[in-house]
Amino acid sequence: MNFLEERIIKDGIVKEGNVLKVDSFLNHQMDIALFDQIGKEFKRRFAKEKINKIVTVEASGIGIACIVARHFNVPVVFAKKSKSINIEGEMYVAEVESFTHKCKNQVIVSKKFLNPEDHVLIIDDFLANGCALQGLISIVNEAGASVEGIGIVIEKGFQSGGQIIRNLGYHLESLAIVDAMDASTGKVTFREQPEWNSEQL
Repeated sequence: MNFLEERIIKDGIVKEGNVLKVDSFLNHQMDIALFDQIGKEFKRRFAKEKINKIVTVEASGIGIACIVARHFNVPVVFAKKSKSINIEGEMYVAEVESFTHKCKNQVIVSKKFLNPEDHVLIIDDFLANGCALQGLISIVNEAGASVEGIGIVIEKGFQSGGQIIRNLGYHLESLAIVDAMDASTGKVTFREQPEWNSEQL
């Protein structure tokens, strides 16, 4: 069991409806030391890829993406969920459905921040049904850029998103894959994965 799985066991809360609350350390209050370990691990897993930009979606992916970007020494572009007067010029737009919030959003990226020369690593906190990821992938593809990898902190392995994205041929790395959750007992079952290289952490 890696340190992320241990932290989920320690501080995560399982709720009805296949909801895993990790807001005490990941997506509301943020444990920056944990984020730094996550960033190091993504840098190790994607070390062979030519990456010059990190792409994520607001809001909970931004903090993680920023720490990951520090390890790659590249900028972060995050897709906005609403158009504001601060976004000028032409935009890439994709519609995504949120598993958590049960709603559809249009996500927007200004065209000046993605171009065909970009080699992108997509980062997000959760992967459930894969809709958000597919929206980000479509934006990167529309820009003519290339998706070199996708890094997910927690994947719900019992939902279809991970399989859909892998079947599309993308290099997807999830640091913790949850295969089952029991709200009555609070038990979380993880999929076995190769051990992390602790010397890199």
